[in-house]
Amino acid sequence: MAEETTRLRLRTLTDDDYPALAKLMDQVYHDIGGAWPEDTIRTLIRIFPEGQLVIEDNGELVATALTIKVKYDRFSNPHRYEDLITDDKVRSHNKKGDALYGLDVFVDKEYRGYRLGRRLYEARKELCREENLRAILAGGRLPGYTNYADQMEVTEYIEQVEARAIYDPILSFQLSNGFDVKRLMKAYLPEDEDSHGYATLLEWDNILYEPEDEDTEWPRRTVVRVGVVQRRMREARDVQDLLNQVEFFIDALSDYRADFAVLPEFFSAPLMGLRPELNSVEAVRFLASFTNEVRDALADMAVSYNINIVGGSMPVIEDDDKVYNVAYLMRRDGSVESQYKIHITPHERRDWVIQGGNKLQVFETDAGRVGILICYDVEFPELGRILAEDKMDILFVPFWTDTKNGYLRVRHCAQARAIENECYVAIAGSVGNLPRVDAVDIQYAQSSVFSPSDFYFPHDAIISESVPNTEMLMFADVDLEKLKLLHREGSVTNLRDRREDLYNLAWKKQD
Repeated sequence: MAEETTRLRLRTLTDDDYPALAKLMDQVYHDIGGAWPEDTIRTLIRIFPEGQLVIEDNGELVATALTIKVKYDRFSNPHRYEDLITDDKVRSHNKKGDALYGLDVFVDKEYRGYRLGRRLYEARKELCREENLRAILAGGRLPGYTNYADQMEVTEYIEQVEARAIYDPILSFQLSNGFDVKRLMKAYLPEDEDSHGYATLLEWDNILYEPEDEDTEWPRRTVVRVGVVQRRMREARDVQDLLNQVEFFIDALSDYRADFAVLPEFFSAPLMGLRPELNSVEAVRFLASFTNEVRDALADMAVSYNINIVGGSMPVIEDDDKVYNVAYLMRRDGSVESQYKIHITPHERRDWVIQGGNKLQVFETDAGRVGILICYDVEFPELGRILAEDKMDILFVPFWTDTKNGYLRVRHCAQARAIENECYVAIAGSVGNLPRVDAVDIQYAQSSVFSPSDFYFPHDAIISESVPNTEMLMFADVDLEKLKLLHREGSVTNLRDRREDLYNLAWKKQD
């Protein structure tokens, strides 16, 4: 093959291709029967034309992939090749099947090393996604086993190939293309003497698969618009004045069709200025007296403006007379849930006598599965990992920091959570100051939305960020489908590659 004259084209197989196809199959499978009958190939083209793929070079057929649709539940269990296709009949194609079955892939010997097989596999995967099918299944011969059959059992041979200690022409190729070995099948193709009749059942999962009859509480979303409020602290004459200020931002975010509005930590703090004579402990308890009213008003806004609101955080006094720092999630369907701050900063303990909560969860919404970590909590990687293990898509971090180095702790840790947990992270802070409020310093913030760091995302893993120390709204569109691709096919796959044989993480206490 002269590389400089190569003109490769991927297309579907036609009836006119049979002579060239038969010649290629005779070349590749001279040891196990050669070409399939013409009627069989014509049947495949007729019943599933889009599944029969070829690559031609300057009009000459040089590689082929033959495929049918099957029922996953049937062919994810042991079977034989003759259950799928025989010399005179295609036995198991099901036009209502929920999986592809790779009958064969073969490449002209003169074109080996040009990764044409990989091209055909990628085309199959794309077909699987387009057809919204569950998986690609394949029976993989083990032609290299004949060289080791007198030295080891076939199961050990497969383990050695998976460990790359042994190279098998078919299994090694399948593994490099993202397929997993599900089971060993005996007498799959009895005439295959090199494989001693054995084959592996291989599977590639379509992580974008959505069952059509799936009964879910929320409709499926792909692109989610996150709106972040970087709010300047200003005086509030009363609680209604504060709510009017907040509603202005919620209204604006709704106009831009945001799915989420994220407020900063302690966004209601200006209400402490209504009683400037109180010391810090008294002031935070006074602030807590407004929390239920503010929460209920935000819940009404979520419904009326059709937007999910992550209500920053507010102090709450529980029945035990202790003060907690709580973030509320107000869904646009009217439901409300809460996330308590777990780790309390020295300032909160000393000046406000705030206690830490003991519950952590992922919240299901109509725009993805979300978690909330309030400010300091994002600096503890265990919490983000626990949420990631519960399939979190977006992590929201309302924060309040006074100095730039305090802000940078939150920012850098939030970026780390996005990378290590393969999720989006949105941080929302406040700016300005409240001179009439005791123990509330000037604030520094640059709100941002971070992504994992891989080809699917911005080169610096920053989707959007605000102007530092400026009151503004910020928007970011995040694609949840990209997370699914990352989890399976990323340059690195942090969640999949954890050494759970060496360590694990467990939550000890839950309300």
